[in-house]
Amino acid sequence: MQFYIGSSFANITNVRILQNKLIDRGFTLTYDWTQNERATSKAALQTIGHAEKQAITLSDCVIILLPAGKGSHIELGIALGQDKPIFLHCVDQTYDRFETTSTFYHLPEIIPCSGTLEELTELIVHHYQRMSARGL
Repeated sequence: MQFYIGSSFANITNVRILQNKLIDRGFTLTYDWTQNERATSKAALQTIGHAEKQAITLSDCVIILLPAGKGSHIELGIALGQDKPIFLHCVDQTYDRFETTSTFYHLPEIIPCSGTLEELTELIVHHYQRMSARGL
Protein backbone atom coordinates (compact mmCIF):
# COMPACT_ATOMS: atom_id res chain seq x y z
CA MET A 1 0.00 0.00 0.00
CA GLN A 2 1.19 3.47 -0.83
CA PHE A 3 0.63 6.38 1.52
CA TYR A 4 1.18 10.11 1.89
CA ILE A 5 1.31 12.05 5.16
CA GLY A 6 0.25 15.69 5.39
CA SER A 7 0.98 17.85 8.41
CA SER A 8 2.74 21.03 9.44
CA PHE A 9 6.48 21.66 9.72
CA ALA A 10 5.90 21.91 13.48
CA ASN A 11 4.91 18.23 13.41
CA ILE A 12 7.87 17.01 11.33
CA THR A 13 9.24 14.66 13.99
CA ASN A 14 5.93 12.80 14.29
CA VAL A 15 5.61 12.63 10.51
CA ARG A 16 9.03 10.99 10.25
CA ILE A 17 8.25 8.56 13.08
CA LEU A 18 4.98 7.49 11.43
CA GLN A 19 6.60 7.21 7.99
CA ASN A 20 9.20 4.84 9.41
CA LYS A 21 6.62 2.76 11.29
CA LEU A 22 4.56 2.26 8.12
CA ILE A 23 7.59 1.57 5.92
CA ASP A 24 8.71 -1.03 8.47
CA ARG A 25 5.28 -2.67 8.04
CA GLY A 26 5.70 -2.90 4.25
CA PHE A 27 3.97 0.30 3.15
CA THR A 28 5.47 2.64 0.53
CA LEU A 29 5.79 6.39 1.00
CA THR A 30 4.92 8.32 -2.18
CA TYR A 31 6.71 11.55 -1.23
CA ASP A 32 8.76 12.69 1.74
CA TRP A 33 8.16 16.42 2.09
CA THR A 34 10.08 16.42 5.39
CA GLN A 35 13.29 16.47 3.34
CA ASN A 36 12.35 19.87 1.86
CA GLU A 37 13.61 23.19 3.12
CA ARG A 38 11.00 25.90 3.49
CA ALA A 39 10.30 27.31 0.03
CA THR A 40 11.76 30.74 -0.65
CA SER A 41 10.36 31.37 -4.14
CA LYS A 42 7.19 30.88 -6.16
CA ALA A 43 9.05 28.44 -8.41
CA ALA A 44 9.99 26.31 -5.39
CA LEU A 45 6.39 26.41 -4.14
CA GLN A 46 5.17 25.26 -7.55
CA THR A 47 7.67 22.40 -7.70
CA ILE A 48 6.78 21.20 -4.21
CA GLY A 49 3.05 21.61 -4.85
CA HIS A 50 3.26 19.53 -8.03
CA ALA A 51 5.21 16.78 -6.24
CA GLU A 52 2.78 16.68 -3.32
CA LYS A 53 -0.28 16.62 -5.59
CA GLN A 54 1.21 13.76 -7.60
CA ALA A 55 2.08 11.89 -4.39
CA ILE A 56 -1.52 12.14 -3.20
CA THR A 57 -2.75 10.84 -6.55
CA LEU A 58 -0.37 7.85 -6.34
CA SER A 59 -1.34 7.05 -2.74
CA ASP A 60 -3.83 4.44 -1.65
CA CYS A 61 -4.51 6.54 1.45
CA VAL A 62 -3.65 9.91 2.90
CA ILE A 63 -2.84 10.51 6.53
CA ILE A 64 -3.30 13.95 8.08
CA LEU A 65 -1.56 14.55 11.40
CA LEU A 66 -3.06 17.42 13.36
CA PRO A 67 -2.19 20.14 14.03
CA ALA A 68 -1.89 20.83 10.34
CA GLY A 69 -1.69 24.01 8.32
CA LYS A 70 -3.50 25.28 5.26
CA GLY A 71 -1.37 23.18 2.89
CA SER A 72 -2.35 19.97 4.66
CA HIS A 73 -6.00 20.93 4.49
CA ILE A 74 -5.64 21.50 0.75
CA GLU A 75 -4.05 18.04 0.55
CA LEU A 76 -7.03 16.69 2.49
CA GLY A 77 -9.30 18.30 -0.12
CA ILE A 78 -7.36 16.77 -3.01
CA ALA A 79 -7.62 13.34 -1.36
CA LEU A 80 -11.36 13.80 -0.75
CA GLY A 81 -11.82 14.79 -4.39
CA GLN A 82 -10.11 11.55 -5.41
CA ASP A 83 -12.18 9.44 -2.97
CA LYS A 84 -9.11 8.33 -1.03
CA PRO A 85 -9.48 7.04 2.51
CA ILE A 86 -8.07 9.66 4.88
CA PHE A 87 -6.77 8.82 8.32
CA LEU A 88 -7.17 11.93 10.46
CA HIS A 89 -5.05 11.81 13.60
CA CYS A 90 -4.71 14.00 16.63
CA VAL A 91 -3.57 13.10 20.09
CA ASP A 92 -6.56 14.55 21.94
CA GLN A 93 -9.65 14.39 19.67
CA THR A 94 -9.39 18.10 18.77
CA TYR A 95 -10.99 17.18 15.44
CA ASP A 96 -14.20 16.40 17.32
CA ARG A 97 -14.52 19.69 19.25
CA PHE A 98 -17.22 21.77 17.63
CA GLU A 99 -15.30 25.05 17.97
CA THR A 100 -12.17 23.65 16.26
CA THR A 101 -13.52 21.04 13.85
CA SER A 102 -13.97 21.27 10.10
CA THR A 103 -17.00 20.21 8.09
CA PHE A 104 -14.76 17.94 6.06
CA TYR A 105 -13.52 16.01 9.10
CA HIS A 106 -16.96 14.38 9.32
CA LEU A 107 -17.29 12.96 5.81
CA PRO A 108 -17.42 9.19 5.31
CA GLU A 109 -13.95 9.08 3.71
CA ILE A 110 -12.44 10.28 6.99
CA ILE A 111 -11.21 7.64 9.43
CA PRO A 112 -10.57 9.48 12.72
CA CYS A 113 -7.95 8.34 15.19
CA SER A 114 -6.78 9.81 18.46
CA GLY A 115 -4.03 8.44 20.62
CA THR A 116 -0.47 7.41 19.93
CA LEU A 117 1.31 7.02 16.62
CA GLU A 118 1.57 3.32 17.38
CA GLU A 119 -2.24 3.14 17.67
CA LEU A 120 -2.56 5.00 14.36
CA THR A 121 -0.09 2.61 12.72
CA GLU A 122 -2.10 -0.39 13.92
CA LEU A 123 -5.36 1.17 12.72
CA ILE A 124 -3.93 1.70 9.23
CA VAL A 125 -2.37 -1.77 9.05
CA HIS A 126 -5.57 -3.48 10.22
CA HIS A 127 -7.68 -1.39 7.83
CA TYR A 128 -5.68 -2.67 4.86
CA GLN A 129 -5.56 -6.23 6.19
CA ARG A 130 -9.39 -6.20 6.32
CA MET A 131 -9.57 -4.71 2.81
CA SER A 132 -7.18 -7.38 1.50
CA ALA A 133 -9.16 -10.16 3.18
CA ARG A 134 -12.29 -8.91 1.40
CA GLY A 135 -10.46 -8.82 -1.93
CA LEU A 136 -10.64 -5.03 -2.22
